[in-house]
Amino acid sequence: MDQEIMQKVMDEVMKRIGGGSVISPEKASDQKEVPTASVQNLVGVTEYVGISEGDTIGLVVANVEPMLHEKLGIDKKFRSVGIFSGRTGAGPQIMAADEAVKATNTEIAVIELPRDTKGGAGHGSLIIFGAEDVSDARRAIEVALKDLRRTFGDVYANDAGHLEFQYTARASYACNKAFNAPIGRAFGLIVGAPAGIGFVMSDTALKAAEVELIDYMSPTKGLSLTNEVVITFTGDSGAVRQALIAARSIGKKLLGAMGAEPEPATTPYI
Repeated sequence: MDQEIMQKVMDEVMKRIGGGSVISPEKASDQKEVPTASVQNLVGVTEYVGISEGDTIGLVVANVEPMLHEKLGIDKKFRSVGIFSGRTGAGPQIMAADEAVKATNTEIAVIELPRDTKGGAGHGSLIIFGAEDVSDARRAIEVALKDLRRTFGDVYANDAGHLEFQYTARASYACNKAFNAPIGRAFGLIVGAPAGIGFVMSDTALKAAEVELIDYMSPTKGLSLTNEVVITFTGDSGAVRQALIAARSIGKKLLGAMGAEPEPATTPYI
């Protein structure tokens, strides 16, 4: 009961000062949220929006410092930015950002994939949205944080590695900027680590359906020396999904042979 009262008080304070969303202690186990002490420290931090899967934090800057703005190389009309930054994962964050761009008056300014997954085999991510108004930047981050729980649904892992499968029926500007996905067409992404499993999944997917390969990436080809093979592809919606499902089936068996059965991070969506 004390926690519920504290949460209500904190929510009311944040509403009055226009700050970021407050995360309840009860949700911490579901969304890997920050503990209560850290939440209290965020009172008055208007840059903070929230956190979600993959150690991902959402932030906004209402008026970017001109020197930084110039270095970003984005349109001067975008005075405000939304920052979507994760330690673990890149595909889920990019797909969530893709949905955020569709739903808001923002553009993707920056997508970078650092080698930073807390000891894992893959990438982290830095995504920056450009907006003319800070309310648009904040809304984009809110949409992306919410959708991230969905896009982590087809990420599977055990101690030996991880598998990732992403799908959209209509790619938008985030997928286009990150992966050269054709805007408006169905798009699929397959990631496998160790890299050998990623290669077998890629071969299986391309044999399973009539899809068009966009790119093939490996540790020294297009990736930040991560122990992965990644492919991206497009085609009819049904074919893209068929390719993903075939790759997922073989990938889970192969990774499972190296350890425990790979478990999904949230609820599978493909």
